[in-house]
Amino acid sequence: MMIQTNQEIQEIQKLILNLKKEKDVTILAHYYQTLEIQEIADFVGDSLELSKIARDHTNTKNIIFAGVLFMAETASILNPVKRVLMPDKQAGCPLASFLNGDTLKIYKDKYPGVPVVVYVNSTAETKAEADVVCTSSNAIKVIQGIQKEYNSKKVLFGPDKNLADHVRLNTNIEIINLPDVGFCYVHNDINKSDAIRAKNDYPNAAVAVHPECKREVRKLADFIGSTKGMYDYVKENPSIVNEFIIGTEIGFVQRLQKDFPNNKIYPMTENFICKDMKRTNLKKILNLLNNLDNDNNIVNVPNSISVKARISLEKMLKYS
Repeated sequence: MMIQTNQEIQEIQKLILNLKKEKDVTILAHYYQTLEIQEIADFVGDSLELSKIARDHTNTKNIIFAGVLFMAETASILNPVKRVLMPDKQAGCPLASFLNGDTLKIYKDKYPGVPVVVYVNSTAETKAEADVVCTSSNAIKVIQGIQKEYNSKKVLFGPDKNLADHVRLNTNIEIINLPDVGFCYVHNDINKSDAIRAKNDYPNAAVAVHPECKREVRKLADFIGSTKGMYDYVKENPSIVNEFIIGTEIGFVQRLQKDFPNNKIYPMTENFICKDMKRTNLKKILNLLNNLDNDNNIVNVPNSISVKARISLEKMLKYS
């Protein structure tokens, strides 16, 4: 049954807040979750923030991850003694599906000695085959670091072609895409015409977009960065500009609108929605809290994969 009223939302939120204390649970939520979920989370952030939080600031026995599968896998890898659970394990990331471990092995054989960087938006088995993982906020720094460590002119990078292009344009490193085509369906769907229309509608607004957007969109931006990067951009610039066009998922735009009510925050398009993130809702979180012993919601990464992936993730955190 769908939640219809603010009162129903608040009642379920109150039940969740009480249960998570009673049952020793930390709730992590990505910025792309709905505001009502972000409000009951212990920590809200982007991929890099939540990776660090999962490792350093979760002291409870159980972690509920309101996000998509690769994020929960990452939390599990970094916290091997914790129980990491998802309200809906069908919440995946189509971007991650562009690259698997077997395909990555083929690229490694083709380019021996070339370091491999994979985006955090990838499966655990893919991370296990990489030399290091990166996020949208640290991709340039990580790729520069691994290139220097390996003294290589080339770096294999995947699976997001647009993030690869962003790094390529901002370094002198030869970036080899793996695979040739990989993208986030949400960010890749926005076009130059969407950005131009938004700029025409709000001529005084600064434009901030995610690096998963296409080059034609990034070229029209005043700022390119991760969700956390865009959050800080809005937070730190109110004296210079108080209007912003945001080119990323609508859940994050709503968060900005809530946190910065004195600014004018506009979505580049209202249709910028990650359907996979939105599979999670308050009802599913409540049901999970009432059934924590149900192993169907546990995210388990096999030890043979987890150990290798942890090395790649820890190296990312070191570079960050």
